[in-house]
Amino acid sequence: MFEIDALRLLVAVAETGSFTKAAARLNYTQSAVSRRIAALEQRAGGPLLERLPRGVRLNPAGRALQRHAMEVLDRLSRAERELAVLHAGHGGLLHIGAFATANISLVPTALRALQDARPDVEVVAVEGPTDTLMARLADGALDLAVVSDYPSGLPSADGVTTTVLCEDELFVALPRGHRLAGARTIDLRELRDEAWLQNAYGDRPTMLADAFARAAFTPRKIIRIAEWSGKFGYVAAGLGVALVPSLAAWAVPDELVLCSLTDPALRRTVHVALPAAPLPAALKLRDLLRDAVD
Repeated sequence: MFEIDALRLLVAVAETGSFTKAAARLNYTQSAVSRRIAALEQRAGGPLLERLPRGVRLNPAGRALQRHAMEVLDRLSRAERELAVLHAGHGGLLHIGAFATANISLVPTALRALQDARPDVEVVAVEGPTDTLMARLADGALDLAVVSDYPSGLPSADGVTTTVLCEDELFVALPRGHRLAGARTIDLRELRDEAWLQNAYGDRPTMLADAFARAAFTPRKIIRIAEWSGKFGYVAAGLGVALVPSLAAWAVPDELVLCSLTDPALRRTVHVALPAAPLPAALKLRDLLRDAVD
């Protein structure tokens, strides 16, 4: 393996044609340059320079190594510039994650503002459940995540901090022809005979299961549907009802209506999660997410 400093010396010697001038350019002594070049030639398996009456010049092996050295040094220089920009928060890649309904309006609104404020920041976005996003933050795969305590509470992760972004009310979605569609507020017990559309129920405690327990009934049927488009389709067909967060309200089809529930606990808390040493661009996005919910 060639040392970077030795490659940098080789390029300087080639460009100046002199150990003395290369030493002055890179702040070395002439004897240090001679020793480093000799060590580089030993590593390269043979001479790299022709010694002339006045100065030196590269031989064919030296020219071959110089070409690769210049490519390596150029790539390292570009990496240094990219990292400097990244750590200053003015550019580079920013890996973020969010749960599904946060990606309907909240996150896109903040990302559009980030694009205007930091046009050189390139965002790589993924979608997933909160527990997955927290794990990816902990292992360094994400720089920021929008997470929530629904349906089963907010998990913890080593080295990850969370701050509250907003409270998000949970409505019940009904087909427009439903007997309760015109009600402003509904008691959960009025829906005891409905099938409920949920992507998680029964495997571990959930907010909805706790609400059923407070209302002293067990739902007639749970239909497991993960995607929101599927839930909306089932509700529109009159096959069940579903909880819908306010963050998703504008994406609800016209065939459905949203009604509030009397249980004040049926709301979730949305958080911004960050690693222990967040990037400046991640902190900027956190602030823009706050602006988006104000």
